[in-house]
Amino acid sequence: MKDQDSREEQRLDKWLWAARFFKTRQLAAEAIKGGKVQVEGQRAKPGRSVRAGTRLEIRKGGLSWQIQVLGIDRQRRPATEAARLYAEDEASRARRQELVRERRETGAPAQGFDGRPTKRDRRRIERFTGRDDRTTADAKG
Repeated sequence: MKDQDSREEQRLDKWLWAARFFKTRQLAAEAIKGGKVQVEGQRAKPGRSVRAGTRLEIRKGGLSWQIQVLGIDRQRRPATEAARLYAEDEASRARRQELVRERRETGAPAQGFDGRPTKRDRRRIERFTGRDDRTTADAKG
């Protein structure tokens, strides 16, 4: 956060990457193009400039952040330093924490979960249904 000057600007996708909202700039750019990031309440392009004081809304994995940019950093830093680049609204933080708490209590997976079950999941499913595919395959052979 060395660049505290209010005239300093940075591309939106680079800022999201440096602030650790996304692992790569490519993921940040895809989220921006998909309308998951709004600047001052409007859709933006990855090359849009942000500076201190800019308000952003970021939606990712069913969660939402309402933040204000506090600083610009040209490099990706540790999470504790990256957290100093923005300030989250208290209402936004409360909503997000409540949603995470509800997910934990209900045991619901994060939004977007799909794909094949793991070996562990498959064994649990077999135990639950009372079906063991290994014994039926041996019986046929």
